[in-house]
Amino acid sequence: MPPEDDNDDIGPGRAAVAGAVAAGAALAAGELAASVRAPLPGPVYAVANRVVDNAPGWFVAFGKNVFGLADKPALVAGTTLLAVAIGAGLGLASRHSPRPAQVGIGAFGLLGMAAVAGDARGGWLGAVVVNAVAVTVGWAVLTLLHRRALPPARLVDTPVNPAVTRRSFLTAAGVAGAATVLAGAAAGQLRARSAARTARDSVTLAPGAGADEVAAAVAEAGTSPVTSTPGISPLITPNGDFYLIDTALLRPQVDPANWTLRITGMVDRELTFTHDDLLARATTVAPVTLSCVSNEVGGKLVGNAVWQGVPLVDLLDEAGVRPGASQVASRSVDGWTCGFPTEAAYDGRTALVAVGMNGEALPLEHGFPARLVVSGLYGYVSATKWLSEIELTTFESFDGYWIPRGWAKLGPVKTQSRIDTPRRGADVVAGEVAVAGVAWAPHTGIAKVEVQVDEGPWQEATLGDALGPDAWRQWVLPWAATPGRHNLRVRATDASGATQTDVQVPPLPDGATGWHTVPVTVT
Repeated sequence: MPPEDDNDDIGPGRAAVAGAVAAGAALAAGELAASVRAPLPGPVYAVANRVVDNAPGWFVAFGKNVFGLADKPALVAGTTLLAVAIGAGLGLASRHSPRPAQVGIGAFGLLGMAAVAGDARGGWLGAVVVNAVAVTVGWAVLTLLHRRALPPARLVDTPVNPAVTRRSFLTAAGVAGAATVLAGAAAGQLRARSAARTARDSVTLAPGAGADEVAAAVAEAGTSPVTSTPGISPLITPNGDFYLIDTALLRPQVDPANWTLRITGMVDRELTFTHDDLLARATTVAPVTLSCVSNEVGGKLVGNAVWQGVPLVDLLDEAGVRPGASQVASRSVDGWTCGFPTEAAYDGRTALVAVGMNGEALPLEHGFPARLVVSGLYGYVSATKWLSEIELTTFESFDGYWIPRGWAKLGPVKTQSRIDTPRRGADVVAGEVAVAGVAWAPHTGIAKVEVQVDEGPWQEATLGDALGPDAWRQWVLPWAATPGRHNLRVRATDASGATQTDVQVPPLPDGATGWHTVPVTVT
């Protein structure tokens, strides 16, 4: 620790440590209190959520470019570190008296309370309780450490040895810091043991119509030489490997016992469904490839799963869609929204309120208890997880979450193909090399995949078995590799006869285009 000043104030080192530890303790106490009432967010996540909701597009793009898929953890960590740094500053401002830091902690408690109350999963009662706990703990830790940090000149009623005073402060700061870490870990454990997880584990999906046919098609496709190509993406993406993209910093954990799905808006009758209602009606099983609009050419933000659920059109017909209702808007329990043209629910594509994924209940992180799955549309306009409401509205009167942030109103998935093997920059041995990967054009289907080596002619690849127009297709091309550096390119043609363009454009505003190109070295 730095030496104390020659006056009777607390030294700057101890003051900063006292403020920082008090701020950390307050945050951890707030998160622990919120976890007891999960899915209520604590102050850290609530404030970070408000940042996400109100951040300009350039800030979101910066986070994704710098941190990639770790952008949300980076935001939470940054919010925490900023709060601790402010706490250190408040501590420095409180070298003579703890009052400035106490006032500062109280002010940040009010900020946290407003953030929790404004969260879709929050509310004023929970916000008051959580932040009262946080502020009380912060004040208590600050007062304790401030007292332990006082120089001997201030302790006129209790003469002590300066070395003992320093040791007492360090011990108290260490104990408070350790308790803060333990409280944060306990909050994570309590959230992980939520009622939602218990309920999800107890769900048994009923046999769905077409399930046997889909299972037979998957099994048959699995025997083809294309599917067995080493390094190729599996025909069905396992739940644990399926990409995860959402705006939720603290993913909702929804207890279906307290959950309903409402259909509202421009309908003849508003309807409400429980999870049991949907499970009883979830008779449709279909393989559908989902892709994120932010997926780069050749990227991994795409997956193919077998979904089980209730056809969206059945629910809409039961509600009675009124003339002029041109958009199906949907909301998540955490307030996220999106919307797509109503005609997409009626044009024959697979559109489900899904309750199952790959033969089991939806995983918590993929939207349990229910989500939307719409073939041929990017997730930002259709794939609402933790679904709470479907509203029929007009296309002009409603914009989903991402539309004001610069993304296109319409989000049809563009035909894409990807080389899985060999990987970029790989060294391969001369001779026959399997060039293989997947291609997708959901709702239309893949008719042909071609591969080009350097500037040579396009060669047609062998396609794996089709599970239907909504699912991706595997492909493979035997290549007679010769020594040297080579560029491999792939392009796909969909069932309508359209071949994907070679024009390279970034994901913003409506999806990337271009041919996936992989450089390799042959030895």
